[in-house]
Parts: sequence; C-alpha cells; structure tokens
Amino acid sequence: MNARERVLAVLNRKAPDRIPVDIWLVPELIERFKVNLNIDDELDIYRKLDIDKIAWIGIPYKGAVPEDPTEHTEVNHWGVKFKKVDANGSAHYGEVAFNPLLELNSVEQLEDYPWPKPDDFDYVTAAAEAKKLAKEFVTLGPWISLFEIYCQMRSLGEALMDTVAEPEFLHAALDQIAWSQGEMVRRFLEAAGGAIDMVFISDDIGSQTSLLMSPEAFDEFIFPRLKKWCGMIHSYGAKVFFHTDGAAEPLIPRLIEAGIDVLNPIQHVCPGMDCKEIKAKYGDRLIFHGGVENQKILPFGTPDEVAAETRKCIDELGPVGYLPCSCHFAQADTPIENVMALIKTVQQYSRS
Repeated sequence: MNARERVLAVLNRKAPDRIPVDIWLVPELIERFKVNLNIDDELDIYRKLDIDKIAWIGIPYKGAVPEDPTEHTEVNHWGVKFKKVDANGSAHYGEVAFNPLLELNSVEQLEDYPWPKPDDFDYVTAAAEAKKLAKEFVTLGPWISLFEIYCQMRSLGEALMDTVAEPEFLHAALDQIAWSQGEMVRRFLEAAGGAIDMVFISDDIGSQTSLLMSPEAFDEFIFPRLKKWCGMIHSYGAKVFFHTDGAAEPLIPRLIEAGIDVLNPIQHVCPGMDCKEIKAKYGDRLIFHGGVENQKILPFGTPDEVAAETRKCIDELGPVGYLPCSCHFAQADTPIENVMALIKTVQQYSRS
C-alpha cells in the first residue's frame, strides 16, 4: 500500500498493511528535517521517511486586506492583526494584536463590517493542487472555524461573555462567519471534483482542565452551524476532520451527532480524555488522530520515552480506527530523534 491507500483504509475501517503514521511539524522543524535529509521539498521528507502524510490544502485569498504600517504585523482577511513574536530565539509565531469586532456593540455594525467574500478565493489553483496531491496522499483542507475565528475577531474574554451577555450579537457574527466559509468550502469541493478527502474544522471547545463553554452554549451557538457544515461536506463525499484541544469529552457525543468523522488530537493528559475510555465510548463511531503527548514527552523526553508513549497510544486508541500523530504540531525545538522515534515506533508496531 502507498500512503494514500493506507490512510484511506483506516478512514474506511479496513485493515491496512501497517498502521499509518502522520506527522505535524512547524515550519522551523520542517527546515531542520530538510537539512538533516539533504532535500529541498517538504513532501520529500514524507516520501523519504515513508510517512503516511495527510496533505494539507489551503485556498489562496486574492481579495484586498487592510494594510498595517507597524513592523512585524500582518492582517488577515477577517481584519485580525497578528504581531510576530520570537519564541526562544528559534521560532516566530503570530499572536493576535488587534480584534476588529472588539469595539462593536450592535448587529447593525456587524452588517456593515467588510466580511470576506467567497468570490475572493482562488479555487482554481487550490483545486489543481488538491488533484495533484490526491494521487499520492489523502488530502485535508481547507481550515475553517466558527468560534475560534470569532474569538480572534472579538477577543477570547469578550467572546465567552457574549454567549451569556450578547447572544444576539454573537448569533449575527457567527451567521456571517458560517456563511462565508461554508460557501467557500462548497465552491472548493465543487471545483476539486472529489480530490478532497477531508475538510478541517477547528474549534477548540476544551481547556486544559474543562470545557471552554457550557453544553447549553455549544448547543445554541455551535451545534446547528457545525451540523449544517458537516451535512454539506458529506454531500460531496468528503469526511469531517474536527480539531479540539483540551478536556472536550462531555461534548464528544454532540460532535458525533453533528456529523464529524475524525476527532483530533485526543489530549489524554486532560480530564476525561483517557485514551482507553475514549476508545471504549466512541471508537465505533469515530476515527482518532493524534494522541502522542506533545507538551512534555515529545519535546523534552528521550527517544525511548517517546517510543513508549507512542506504543501506549496505539495500544489504547488503535490499532483499528486510529491514525497516530503528535497531539499538535511538533515545535521548533523538538529533537529530530524524538520525531523519528514516533515515526519508527508506528511503522514497526505489532501487537503481541
């Protein structure tokens, strides 16, 4: 089997020739792998190491975005400003520096806001890339979100308070966010002609210790819009890959009811996210992706500790219906030998 066939087998609950292994690497770590392997193309990392990479597809935005003269600041098509921040001298991250909806206080102001238009995306280029990659890899994209985008536009604190204090305002904003991205995804799936296997929906609903919002708030603000997205995505033959960090277990049944197919990342250090329990409760209805602990073991453990953690995840979440990967992107200072320990452990895994 090749990488695509292997991952598709898992997604369809069939037995591959071996358990697939995916890896998520930040750009700085990708560059280190290129140097280490003496190659220039990111995809050649996965080819050379026989990694079953799930290929990410983005849709280029061709519309106008506001300019910001501030040095090291970027503005995205939602009007959110990001400031480039150094992390340990080895990586740069964009942190939200301006929330364009923070000072708005009426639905009328939201109606006048310059929301991204579905016409302003380059579906032709994205679809061509998807068709090319789908010959070799399972494809995933684009990245879309409901509440995460609202949090960036409004600020996390205000967004959470809006679930109680400003429900009309929140509903109006989420309607705009859901329509803009839903139509964008629909047009992309149409253009891709079956070359997109999964759409990535990211909406963190759990913190390190508990839910970010109440189940009642999730049901009112997120569930109906998520369910509509899932139905549209499924109508094009694609699956829904849903990302939420944290202690999200109380809402997993609602995610399943909404229609998600793959749950990422199973952050098992958080309350309620024990791998064995998650597998027992939901393993017949979900495919799991991720699992390998990425806050302590992968970046700071030894290769042997990473190997043991990886085997434990496979034992408890797999081997059927599980795509091993780190819980999130392996960060810039993660030792290459630790990432290799994850990869080799999955490739060599067998249940005794």
